[in-house]
Amino acid sequence: MTTRRPPFRDTARGGVRARVNDAKGARHGLARVLSKQGVCSRSEAARWIVEGRVSVDGRIVRDPEFPVVAGRAAIRVDGQAGTAPERLYLMLNKPRGLVTTARDEQGRDTVYRCLEGARLPWIAPVGRLDKASEGLLLFTNDPEWAARITDPAHGPDKTYHVQIDRLPDAALLQGLTDGVSVDGETLSAHGVRILRSGARNAWLEIVLDEGRNRQIRRLLAAFDFGVLRLVRVAIGPVVLGELGKGAWRALEAHERDALAPTTGR
Repeated sequence: MTTRRPPFRDTARGGVRARVNDAKGARHGLARVLSKQGVCSRSEAARWIVEGRVSVDGRIVRDPEFPVVAGRAAIRVDGQAGTAPERLYLMLNKPRGLVTTARDEQGRDTVYRCLEGARLPWIAPVGRLDKASEGLLLFTNDPEWAARITDPAHGPDKTYHVQIDRLPDAALLQGLTDGVSVDGETLSAHGVRILRSGARNAWLEIVLDEGRNRQIRRLLAAFDFGVLRLVRVAIGPVVLGELGKGAWRALEAHERDALAPTTGR
């Protein structure tokens, strides 16, 4: 029995003729060119190329690193030519329990479950939220815009509401902003304040100006505090608001531009 591979699709139901504007005529790997055009992820592009689904100037190429002269190559997928997908910028209220990846080797549900049936072109998460975390997660097929969002030096601050397992004191708040060494990394929060306290636990608002792996959980653990819930409520000026759990919407133009300049595509 022969397994049919899924056809290449884009919003125009055609293919893609990739044009990369570069006045210097720089060469880039074929898989990178496809991903930079927002057609697919770089790893998926590499698979397509190895499978013989991609041609350059009429010739099948099977090397994902095949050099392409920017702005001069006609790249076709499955023999189809057309226009690259429209740039999309979305926000999702990620539910707890979903993995931020396109495919999970362990078969766990991913954030793409929330986008099923929407008939969207390929889009990728901008940064990550771990499986146990919730809240605002951005998606786009504009890699340059995404890179500006995730840039640790110039990207926007991220704001989280965090429920901790016991009551905080002034020493904790000071320690979180002063920072602490964890596994050879200095972790700190840009800002911290108490939102509300109960009899046994409390909610903090924590602002980060960089995004390291499980940064808030590791930082709080260094002070012997556990995290009960972690919700990202804002990225820069864009807030989660009343968006329902598992729901998504397109960013407004002013939201998109407030986060980072677009490529003008």
